[in-house]
Amino acid sequence: MLDFVNRRLILPLIARKRGSQHLQFLDYLERTQFDSPELVRARQLGMVKAMLHHAWKTVPFYQQAWAAAGLHPDAVRSLADLQQFPIVTKSDIRTQPDLLLSSAYDREKLRVKTTSGSTGVPLVIRIDEPGVQWKYACTLRADQWSGYRLGQRVAKVWGNPEYRHFGLKGRLSNLLVDRAIYLDTIGLTSERIREFADNLRRHRPGLLFGHAHSLYLLACQLKKAGITDVRPHGIISTAMPLYDWQRTVIESVFGVPATNRYGCEEVSLIACECEQHHGLHITAESVFTEVEPSGHLLITDLTNFAMPLIRYRIGDVVTTTDRVCPCGRGLPLLERVEGRDADFVVTPSGALISGISLTENFALHIPGTAQVQIVQEERTHLRVRMVVDATFNAASRRKLGELVQELFGPTMRYELDIVDNIPQEPSGKYRFCISKVAADHLQELSA
Repeated sequence: MLDFVNRRLILPLIARKRGSQHLQFLDYLERTQFDSPELVRARQLGMVKAMLHHAWKTVPFYQQAWAAAGLHPDAVRSLADLQQFPIVTKSDIRTQPDLLLSSAYDREKLRVKTTSGSTGVPLVIRIDEPGVQWKYACTLRADQWSGYRLGQRVAKVWGNPEYRHFGLKGRLSNLLVDRAIYLDTIGLTSERIREFADNLRRHRPGLLFGHAHSLYLLACQLKKAGITDVRPHGIISTAMPLYDWQRTVIESVFGVPATNRYGCEEVSLIACECEQHHGLHITAESVFTEVEPSGHLLITDLTNFAMPLIRYRIGDVVTTTDRVCPCGRGLPLLERVEGRDADFVVTPSGALISGISLTENFALHIPGTAQVQIVQEERTHLRVRMVVDATFNAASRRKLGELVQELFGPTMRYELDIVDNIPQEPSGKYRFCISKVAADHLQELSA
């Protein structure tokens, strides 16, 4: 009953009070998702043209780059014509963020997203409010493909819960509106996982959401404890690859299919499995995707007019497909994503830290960090590999030491290696975090 009241009354009232249109956007997205692929692509072409003309008129970065290349938005008459335009890199975003901002917006009124990126590169993205609401609607639609329904409670296996950043207001909003319960992936222990399992049994969330390897660890712990009565309506795995061996265990423990999702902070949701689980549907109403011969994905954001990202090389390698999903949706498919990956790291006390959450802390909080990778050589020894820029200094080194002590305790030793680059592996993956000791520890926990 509370879920129904939340969905039909409380959430619409709050959206109206906040002036948010995301529920209207959600209604539109649900009504049009079964339109034909031809109609979907026609809409995308119109959105691409609108974004190009907006960027040409108001964004200095594109004005300069396209003029130098002798290009104009009028040259785009089909989606294939976009291939003429130059590619935007993470380095462009990191070194020229002000040039990428549209003069049509007041930067002080924009939302700010900070991320370590899909390759461990720290970035700051600004987004306009209509873009935020549209992307949120796209995410909610994909959430419901998993079996979850809007208004139900959500359980998140995630690091650095966002609501904590907003003090009492954030806590009240989470308690009364979002109704989310968290297992913080910074400092996982068997005791904390058991407490979270008790919360799952007490609150009965409609959706279980988290990093692939954290969901797998949770499933192993519940299986080991003989807990078989946690049954969410849906499970969403994100932030890293969901391997078949992980999916098998997760689904056997929770009794529902696991939904694989792909996205990033820069552009939000990119693609997600539907209830058929035969590939990931691209969120064509929010992003236009291209794939280079190397398999690297290019993203054109169709909804963030404040800081347009056009032909942005995100850093992940994907496999495309021309298959049509049995679900009947006209949204195109990705077959597979070979993107970011990260191990857990074991603290000297035996706690676990999700590599995704850990690397984000290092990349975003150490001044002058251009890219970071953490390698755990031993239980009490880390090797931190960094690409740095000219702003990296003695204060940056002190901050690194403070973070290591804060997250791992005083007995963790570390070495800093300043390197020119951190390359992808031959598979196309970026390994944020590599642990040479975590596998044995995880084996003990799940045995």
